[in-house]
Amino acid sequence: MKTIFLIALLFLIGSCKEEKQLNKLDAGWFRAELKVNDSLNLPFTFEVISENELHVINADEVIEVNDIVYKNDSVYINMPVFEGFLVAEVVDNKLNGSFIKPGLNRVMPFKAEKDILRFDKGVAAKFNISGNWETVFSPEAEDESYIAIGDFEQNGNHVIGTFTTTTGDYRFLEGVLNGNKLKLSTFDGAHAFLFTATVTDSTMQGNFYSGNHWIEPFVAKRNDSFELPDANDLTFLKEGYDGITFTFPDETGKMVSLNDDRFKNKVVLVQIMGTWCPNCLDESKFYADYYKNNTDKDLEIIALAFEYVATKAAAFKNIQRLKENTGISYPVLLAQFGSASKIKANEKLPMLNHVLSYPTTIFIDKKGSVRKIHTGFNGPATGEKFTEFKSEFKSFLDELLRE
Repeated sequence: MKTIFLIALLFLIGSCKEEKQLNKLDAGWFRAELKVNDSLNLPFTFEVISENELHVINADEVIEVNDIVYKNDSVYINMPVFEGFLVAEVVDNKLNGSFIKPGLNRVMPFKAEKDILRFDKGVAAKFNISGNWETVFSPEAEDESYIAIGDFEQNGNHVIGTFTTTTGDYRFLEGVLNGNKLKLSTFDGAHAFLFTATVTDSTMQGNFYSGNHWIEPFVAKRNDSFELPDANDLTFLKEGYDGITFTFPDETGKMVSLNDDRFKNKVVLVQIMGTWCPNCLDESKFYADYYKNNTDKDLEIIALAFEYVATKAAAFKNIQRLKENTGISYPVLLAQFGSASKIKANEKLPMLNHVLSYPTTIFIDKKGSVRKIHTGFNGPATGEKFTEFKSEFKSFLDELLRE
């Protein structure tokens, strides 16, 4: 993989040295593909609004991209918040290049051309998979197996929905059911997900691909009454602890802790997150908006960022980019860089039984006592679950603020 990454960088350097005519994108719809393996591609669509703006579309999600740079005959499409970017040569409105995540040394071949269809609509769908599906990922691997709910809406061949696990959802999935073959995909600049499955009226069996570096099987059965464990019961304080403590730096180098005057006699939310995490992005947008609209209340939010990039400078650069793109005005501290390992996160927060998920939020009352720990985040892609979360969140916070 390092060899591929070096080749991609040489391509970028080489394209910068040569003086070539600038070929820019024309307005219109494009169908893109990321190469998963020799026989499988992950498609997504984007609409070019102008040569300096495009929108990546995943079902009801619209990702506005306005950091687009042209160098010679190549276009560099820098995704918002996340470090991943697309780079490609542009010839006759066809793109040929790579999707690159520098911090992880990952590269996927990328191409795109004008077209509006995400997946080809072949034969008519044999079934309608609308509804809830009890799902198990890696069902044969006991130590790695985990559960989820698949929630889908189908109209003809077209399918939208998501899988929601105990730690969060797999974003806005969009695809097609041709005959009995299901394909769903999403791309947001952090993750490139593809799900393929063979379905009946009551079962699914298939594979989940994350980029070109991860594949795992899954099985599912229709079950409208299936529910996941309560997200408020998965993470808790170990016996012998009645609160949490930490001291981490902010972007100025100042060490910040819950003992600071800013947090005294306040309800405090401690958000365990990472700038690379799409569910954390959804949660951060929600928190940023809530915090901005409730400045008159005794409420503080503080985020602890666990970053995989190799240097402190790169980590704070990503944190600043997140804050600018979401409007976060609460502190985001750097808890860890060089690894986003949950094992390492546990070492930084030893009072927790585990850090099961990014994100995780710890609710602390005005006396400094931990009142609830919420694992994961059900974002906008989960529909009713997101609505339920927002209602529960507001109700519980109002209760703490009244005390």
